[in-house]
Amino acid sequence: MKKKVGIVVAMYNESASIKEVLQNLKEIRPDDTIIVVDDGSKDNCYDIVLEVEGIHCLRHAINLGQGAALQTGIEYAKRLGVDYVVTYDADGQHDPHDIEPFEKEMQRGNYDIILGSRFLGEAINMDPAKQYILKLSIWFGYVFGGLKLTDSHNGFRMINIEKFPEFEMKHNEMAHASEVIDIIREHKLSYKEMPCTIKYTEYSMQKGQSMSNSINIMVQYLLGKIK
Repeated sequence: MKKKVGIVVAMYNESASIKEVLQNLKEIRPDDTIIVVDDGSKDNCYDIVLEVEGIHCLRHAINLGQGAALQTGIEYAKRLGVDYVVTYDADGQHDPHDIEPFEKEMQRGNYDIILGSRFLGEAINMDPAKQYILKLSIWFGYVFGGLKLTDSHNGFRMINIEKFPEFEMKHNEMAHASEVIDIIREHKLSYKEMPCTIKYTEYSMQKGQSMSNSINIMVQYLLGKIK
């Protein structure tokens, strides 16, 4: 029996990219449910999404953070009866073609979650300094999260909501990716890493893929551990 896939896109001030991202998703994944969560944007990206036919668009009154936006979308996907949820960025760095192999592997192995890895796949135009920080974050994930992964801060993942409906991220901001590692460990979830493509552009670097932002994510995660 074919499973229902939902794609949750967290959006904040993405008027320059969101229309192309959604059009690409609709072209490659026409049967999937696409859910966009506007996280209190100040530009007109919400109005742009409304112009794209067949998109579920939710809106936070204020900016809460990417983790909160994704969790809002996940909860909505549950209400729609979605089986698998893909978390997807709005800045154009993810490739919709990666969803199909994730879906096939999820059905084959019935995992709780499949994590994307740019180091098993491809990181296009990644700055060497960025690669160094990401490699350092892998070490942080292993020391503090207990999982040895090849990529610990990748926003592309597929969650088996049908099997594990209790999945919930409580970290509102970018460090939610580290929290996912904690969720896997604490709930003893079955997981697998798979190759995916991350495309770095000048725009995506401005939108949160910079080296300084990666450092901030690790600091947020460590502060949360201390608390």
